[in-house]
Amino acid sequence: MKTDTIRLLGSLVLLVAIAGCSGPSVTVTREDPDEEIALTDRWNATDSRLVSQTMIEDMVSFPWYNRFVAEHGREPVVIVHSIRNRSHEHIPVNTFINDIRRAMLQTGKLDFVASGEERDEIREERLQQETHAREDTIQAMGQELGADFALTGEINSFVDTLDGNRVTNYQVDMRLISILDTRDVWLGTERIQKFQQRR
Repeated sequence: MKTDTIRLLGSLVLLVAIAGCSGPSVTVTREDPDEEIALTDRWNATDSRLVSQTMIEDMVSFPWYNRFVAEHGREPVVIVHSIRNRSHEHIPVNTFINDIRRAMLQTGKLDFVASGEERDEIREERLQQETHAREDTIQAMGQELGADFALTGEINSFVDTLDGNRVTNYQVDMRLISILDTRDVWLGTERIQKFQQRR
């Protein structure tokens, strides 16, 4: 009787151990990165891409653009100065800035220059070339493109919840500022509203 009880307990322990080893099945598939897969109401890659495209298209549609081209006979040069995340969640601002830069290039109407930190690295590279590169390949100092305008902005959010349901609102505000005289030449706002419903 005692041996049967020990065997039974041993079998139960073995079954529990086997059951613990067989975890949930996981499947990974590759999806089109341009197609949104929203698992939550949080800011995602689609929000970043759509907001940047919409805002840059709006920016070049304002009167400042045609006026600048008429006066200078060239495309304006923009530097993305700073985009701040003031929302309730972590948003990878550098990814959003890269989407903004891509949207600017896609318009075919804007040039943009590197940020301050990037410029410092490139200047260091030019200094290194002065010493180490072949003379016919050295990139000369003093040839940088100066920016005409600085783009700044911020991402804000607010959340409303009731009975397990949640509405999340994001508002992105951006300004284009003339570096010559610090005038705002464009102000843009884009809003996203997401409803997450618990069933």
